[in-house]
Amino acid sequence: MSRIAATFAKLRQQGRKALIPYVTAGFPYADITPQLMHGMVTAGADVIELGVPFSDPSADGPVIQQAGERALALGINLARVLDMVRAFRRKDNVTPVVLMGYANPIEHYDQCNGPGVFVREAAAAGVDGVLVVDYPPEECEDFAAQLKAAGLDLIFLLAPTSTEKRMAQIERIASGYVYYVSLKGVTGSDALDVAAVQAMLPRIRAHVSLPVGVGFGIRDAATARAIGQSADAVVIGSRLIQALTDQPYERVVLAAGNFLRTIRSGLDE
Repeated sequence: MSRIAATFAKLRQQGRKALIPYVTAGFPYADITPQLMHGMVTAGADVIELGVPFSDPSADGPVIQQAGERALALGINLARVLDMVRAFRRKDNVTPVVLMGYANPIEHYDQCNGPGVFVREAAAAGVDGVLVVDYPPEECEDFAAQLKAAGLDLIFLLAPTSTEKRMAQIERIASGYVYYVSLKGVTGSDALDVAAVQAMLPRIRAHVSLPVGVGFGIRDAATARAIGQSADAVVIGSRLIQALTDQPYERVVLAAGNFLRTIRSGLDE
């Protein structure tokens, strides 16, 4: 059983929902990410989504775009992201880590290092899953097979516009969990419609057997609690990034922990 599957199984037994924070690797300081990941786990994170910086992040709003730009300016690339996961794994061999990003850095990595090298090195580093925003299911079956052979999960996005056909395609090759984007737009929006999310989740579960996490629009304990009543997990990124943006180095981990504890408390109520 993968770390992701084991985590969701344990939470189900406890009657709890997963908290999945997203942070951009190398933000706000190039070397702080492993410390930050440990701090998030201490504050109640169940799975960590680690964003791979990319120059053209089509699904990201201004907050995460700016975090990515800052990380890129600090020299963060996919090789350094894998180093961060290796450093995290020296002390934590339990918490699942999902790389979230775009196809270009992965394909560039393999072009530079050889076919299939990314998957092999990600598995060796301790990555548990990969979410590639711009890989639709019908175009990445070979990649999915590589990940499966290496014991990694391939996680997909679903949107309010996703058809039943698309859900069935995702069910066939996805593993770990699926990430439901709660609104039409980019990350960081305040336009979360809780009732619409609650109405959509039964439709998803009719076609997808994996746990369903919900993100885009989760901003505080109240929205996390409302979404957690029907979802298996909540994903929170932009608000966490905002909480870290202007922090001095020595306060980054503390700021992340303080923020995530409020979300964890809301989920557990």
